[in-house]
Amino acid sequence: MNAKDNFLKVKHLYNRAGFGISYTDLQKLSKKNLEKVVDNMLKDSQKDDPIKLVNDFESKRQLLVQAGLYAKKDLTDDEKKMRQQIVREQNEVSRDLNIAFINQMINTDAPLREKMTLFWHGHFACRSNNPFFAQQLNNIQRDNALGSFKTLLVEVSKSPAMLQYLNNQQNRKGKPNENFARELMELFTLGRGNYTEQDIKESARSFTGWMYDKDGSFIFRENLHDTGTKTFFGKIGNFEGENIIDIILEKPETSQFIARKVYKFFVNDNPNEAHVKELATHFYNSKYDIASMMKKMFTSDWFFSPENVGTKIKSPAEFLVGLSREFYVTYNKPQVLIQLQSSLGQYLFNPPNVAGWPGGQSWIDSSSLMLRMRIPSLVLNDGEIDFSGKADPEDEAVIALSRVATTNANANTKPKSYVNANADWPKFLGTLPKGLTPLALTEFLLQPKLNDKITTMVSDNKGLRSTAVEITSMPEYQLC
Repeated sequence: MNAKDNFLKVKHLYNRAGFGISYTDLQKLSKKNLEKVVDNMLKDSQKDDPIKLVNDFESKRQLLVQAGLYAKKDLTDDEKKMRQQIVREQNEVSRDLNIAFINQMINTDAPLREKMTLFWHGHFACRSNNPFFAQQLNNIQRDNALGSFKTLLVEVSKSPAMLQYLNNQQNRKGKPNENFARELMELFTLGRGNYTEQDIKESARSFTGWMYDKDGSFIFRENLHDTGTKTFFGKIGNFEGENIIDIILEKPETSQFIARKVYKFFVNDNPNEAHVKELATHFYNSKYDIASMMKKMFTSDWFFSPENVGTKIKSPAEFLVGLSREFYVTYNKPQVLIQLQSSLGQYLFNPPNVAGWPGGQSWIDSSSLMLRMRIPSLVLNDGEIDFSGKADPEDEAVIALSRVATTNANANTKPKSYVNANADWPKFLGTLPKGLTPLALTEFLLQPKLNDKITTMVSDNKGLRSTAVEITSMPEYQLC
């Protein structure tokens, strides 16, 4: 086992399967067999670590109150105020939930589990104004992130967040709503072109009655279910929702669709079809065991091929989480994480549509690249940042912080820092071996192979701290 080669492989593995790795851990793990390193990542991910920000009891109380208010045609002034107050509270908790997910990724000891949760968060893209529903779906994705894809698919399909988002609450016999049935096949399993419009109609009939109760619990309303005979992919029967899912999973096209998305997320934006087929066949034969598929991918020689190393653009979440983990950053004003997500184009829990974030080259334009290159020095040096023109002006966190800045400016005092973050430099520098040169630090921080320009630019006369800030502010740091 070549130590240098294994060092680079483990670094690549943790950049893709997690959010980076400390120098200390990299030195330790690079001495181990690579398959053992992957096995340990999978083992660490077995422990469930749900987000418990949203209080179940309070959320269910709000749901029942809201249900009562929505059922009334004419509300009193007090009832209107009550409804507005609930909406305000839900919006505030939704922002807190967003930050909780980011912090979970930053602080986790099981980075693969959280990276897979982030993948499923984009695959099963969903918006919900109810933070209780959103947290529940996020925890479903986390709990099943590396388990059975069938179990994950069924639980997501029964989640109030998804039933609400894709209108299955309105899907009943005699008046089927096809929205959920269509997206189930087009975006979640088979992919476009592998089903017919008639398949959608028959699937929608099978999912009639899949709803959630007033307190947010899944309920199958038999009186609203179409019990008639359906024909789906050539099979005939009185199908219900789970029967449809079973039939979809029998089709190899489902394993191919999922394998291709996994490949694009973890390996390369331009899939090698032979490698995708290899992965899909393994996934199908394992009866859709996600962990087995991921191990197959992470231990394949092609995962470490030069064309797959340092060639992917980090998503905004990967960039922010990786930077924060690398330098042990504490955000004293966590709302800035919401602004940064919004400005960079990936506001978690708020995908652009049901297809999720397109990823790849779409993460970068001239404006967002300039912002990405400024963020490291601002976060690591507690600088100020102007979000004008990038952050959503309707975002309440932006409005609140802008108000603070304006007030301070009017008082002839220096506006408060938008960032207000602290990097733990002693801790970061303590992870580096003694005598590490700025050039060696640069090789560690950047995944792409160093070119002559970067090598020439890095001066051994600079300190490691200033080198780190300079290197993380380069375009190459946006690649993993």
